[in-house]
Amino acid sequence: MSWDTEGTKQKILDAAVGEFARQGPDGTTIDKIAKIAGVNKERVYNYFGPKKELFAVVLSNELIKVAKAVPLKSFEEEDIAEYAGRAYDYHRAHPELSRLLLWEGLIYSSQEVPNESSRRENYNYKIQAIKKEQEEGRATNEIEASYLAFLILALANSWFMLPQVARMLTPVEDADNHEKRRAIIIESAKRLLVK
Repeated sequence: MSWDTEGTKQKILDAAVGEFARQGPDGTTIDKIAKIAGVNKERVYNYFGPKKELFAVVLSNELIKVAKAVPLKSFEEEDIAEYAGRAYDYHRAHPELSRLLLWEGLIYSSQEVPNESSRRENYNYKIQAIKKEQEEGRATNEIEASYLAFLILALANSWFMLPQVARMLTPVEDADNHEKRRAIIIESAKRLLVK
């Protein structure tokens, strides 16, 4: 009987996503991830190395997933604000990504994160798309493109990064009103971009 290496790796990654999102890298162990995945911890180490490296792989994979699921289309084809709405939809369906990014921020607050240069390239693509909108007069020049890109992404995922703050600031009866939240995100993005 042959060993399903790819299937085992995926089980480990799935277990690690959930565990890292809930507990953070410092709050969980390779033992716990291995137990959830149904493998021995040596297998985790063999495939991914130490916990810090496993966390980097997990976050990188999740960022690849969001980039594929919510591609930045040409803003000539899609309104920037609609992109923010689609990003919100993704984070709603996958709140673990926001949690993983929060944990990463706590761990690497003042140092370079794994794969930072390639991630910067991906973000630069978004910045350049907004700059093009500014150059063609469809978005304000009063805010730098890089800041606009950051603010639009922050609008989309802050509900899932800070659910406790959202619960305290927004009406309790709106807690599950995702249509309203999405509409507000889109409208807010439009107002940010107004020339």
